[in-house]
This record gives sequence, structure tokens and C-alpha cells, in this order.
Amino acid sequence: MLKSKQCWLERESAGSSDPKFALSSELGNIHVVKTNEPLSGAPARVARALLEAGPSTAPALAAALGLTGTAVRRHLDFLVSTGQVTVSERAPFGPAAGREFSRGRGRPAKIYSLNGAGRDSFEAAYDDLAVGALRFLRDTGGDEAVQAFASHRVNELERRYASVMSASDVETRIVELAESLSADGFAASLVDTPVGATVQMCQHHCPVGHVAAEFPELCDAEADAFSRLLGVHVTRLATIAAGDGICTTLVPTHKRDETSPSNSNAVTTMEVSA
Repeated sequence: MLKSKQCWLERESAGSSDPKFALSSELGNIHVVKTNEPLSGAPARVARALLEAGPSTAPALAAALGLTGTAVRRHLDFLVSTGQVTVSERAPFGPAAGREFSRGRGRPAKIYSLNGAGRDSFEAAYDDLAVGALRFLRDTGGDEAVQAFASHRVNELERRYASVMSASDVETRIVELAESLSADGFAASLVDTPVGATVQMCQHHCPVGHVAAEFPELCDAEADAFSRLLGVHVTRLATIAAGDGICTTLVPTHKRDETSPSNSNAVTTMEVSA
């Protein structure tokens, strides 16, 4: 079960001078051997936990995965050595961006974050072929042809999701949509916002992120499909394709002609099945 968790809007910025994005240089130089090999076994579980939870300490990961701290640190050291995880003394992005995590006396706890190379180790659907095909489509048919393709692609997704989204109320349909997205590899989660009667839907992974980086029409068409599936207008706040650490969509939890639910925390307490 994937519980609702907080997501974030801050952009990853490892090179930013802003202290809240400052990566620790005091940790020493780490020899990194980059690899494009897909992850498997326990390292893949640790990487998946970082993908879904964001920057975390080793003890937090150990507790979440039911592993010993020693085992988690061994897997994290491997992921750092292969260039898929970044280690720092401050969270580089997320709700705790720039904040140190204390481990008692001495130096602050190390913060581990999945970087771009780490996200690439997860399923990235047909990137090279898709980018080449879409470039050809744009060159021969123009931007309108790319937009038509994006709409056609998302229509199939919309039909599949509509077949399993049976609830009539918006809040439950949001949970059903997040479950469907997680089943398709988007690692979706939900969290209430300070704005009344809204929820953030967070997609911690995008299987076509590299393609969408060059063709944002895919992101636009997806957001339009969310609006149609939920029956409310959604607002896309951030995307992995645009360089953000996560895709974030602001979703109203009721329609304009409906009365706002009395329990504004209803979505937060619901669980999303992976």
C-alpha cells in the first residue's frame, strides 16, 4: 500500500547558490562509476523508496523497508558509487529543502536523494525511438501533428482508467486515478494542501519523462485527461520533464456546483494501492 505523503514543488537545483539547495561539499570527494544497468534486488528497493519518498536519511529508509541500518547503508553506498544517488547534509529539494537532519552529537545526518541518473534506471519507455518518431512527425506534419498524437495517446489511457474509476464523488475518483497511475509506473501519491478543498496529486516517476522533456504536449494532454476523468479543472504545477523533482497537479476535491466536503482531510487519510 502506498500511503499519502507530502509532495513538493521546489525545483531541483544542485548548482544553485540558494542555501536551501546547497549540496554538501564537506562530505569529501566520492569516486563515482556511472552505470546504465537496470537496478535489481535490494538496491532497487532502496532506490524505489527514495523515488517515492524523496530525500531521506538511512534510518528513515531502514524503518520504511524493514531492513537494518547497516544493510541500507551498504545499498546506499552502492547507489552513490554508481552515480544514481546523491548524498548531502541538506535536503536538495522537497518540503525539507535546505534543512539539516540531526543525528545527535556530531555531524548532521547524511541525506540521500535519487538524482536524474537514478530515475533513469527505472523503466523509461522507448525513449530514443519515441523521440526520433516525434521529431519526424513534427518535421513532416508540424506542431499540430504532435498535438494530435499526444491527444491520441492519452485517449487510450483515459479509456483504460475510466473503466476502473467507478465512484461518483470527486474525492474517491482522485484516489482511483492515483491507483491507476501507480499501476502504470508513475508512483503517485496524494496530499492535502493549505488551500481549502484541494489536493496535490504527486507523480514521483514519469516513464516517458525524457520524451516529454522535448515534447511537453504529452504533459498537457495528460493534464487535460485528468480533468475529464475527474470532472473538475486541474492545474499542473510542476513536471519532471521541465526539470522539477516531481510532477505535481492541483486538483479540486469537489465540483463547483457541489458543497465542499465537511471533512477536508478525507483524501489525506485514504490509502493508495500501488
